[in-house]
Amino acid sequence: MKPALTTVNATGKHTASVIFFHGSGDTGPNVMEWVRFLIGRNLEYPHIKIIYPTAPKQKYTPLDGELSNVWFDRKSVNIAASESKKSMSQCYDAVNQLIDEEVASGIPLNRIIVGGFSMGGALALHTGYHLRRSLAGVFAHSSFLNRGSVVYDSLANGKAESFPELRMYHGERDTLVPKDWGLETFENLTKLGVKGTFHPLRNTLHELKTASITDLQQWIHEKLPPLENHVQNKL
Repeated sequence: MKPALTTVNATGKHTASVIFFHGSGDTGPNVMEWVRFLIGRNLEYPHIKIIYPTAPKQKYTPLDGELSNVWFDRKSVNIAASESKKSMSQCYDAVNQLIDEEVASGIPLNRIIVGGFSMGGALALHTGYHLRRSLAGVFAHSSFLNRGSVVYDSLANGKAESFPELRMYHGERDTLVPKDWGLETFENLTKLGVKGTFHPLRNTLHELKTASITDLQQWIHEKLPPLENHVQNKL
């Protein structure tokens, strides 16, 4: 099933895109409002479209099988748990379709960033380092990969001259997804050739923060700058 999309369109010529995946039980519109609350405005650019998809409802094992807006199912929220290959595969189809639609509209892979919060950040890591390694960048906020993740196997066995740059943020007081899980994930990825930065957030629980979103906003602009020919057309 295709995710519902909430978008913040580029205010000018659209030449790049960001896909921001929400965490478990959340929605795209909620994340958009959360970001707006933290920085006082939408995450918005003259040339970049921001896409907030909403995961279709499915049975979620950590909630005893209740229906929830989650990208994939898992046995438990634990770094030692195994991934559900069947559930991840279904999720991959939806993500690939999202990216293919951006490419079909004229946006190349190297002008697309994927990222997300919590489960959404994990999905972004799968997307950038297992499915589509030609993307411009990946960000993950308060997220982790399971220790036996297919992402690690894919990086170890795959061939690529370079991978998307990684930006990770994690609250030092996060009790749902401990910072150590995020740091372990980051260190494992860097050992396999991924380049990026890990940003611990002081006095922060399992949440987005104004400081992290402000930093993310600047990083996105650096990774997806305006195209020179479109800048010159305005001069």
